[in-house]
Amino acid sequence: MAQDMTEKELRKMELDQLKKEVKTERQMVSKTAKELRDYIESMAAEDPLLKGIPEDKNPFKEKGGCTVS
Repeated sequence: MAQDMTEKELRKMELDQLKKEVKTERQMVSKTAKELRDYIESMAAEDPLLKGIPEDKNPFKEKGGCTVS
């Protein structure tokens, strides 16, 4: 798609993106990192990657085998 655009169209698209980014509210990393860590720790008990999925609720469990003779 970008190959089909003129230089002017590309610059306008880039300018529009920069205008969006400049409006984004900035926060200090030290604050957001603490909030992120707290959230991750509070949700750890429900995380299936950490505690696993019960066999009876696992949608990816193999239902049968295949034999080649």
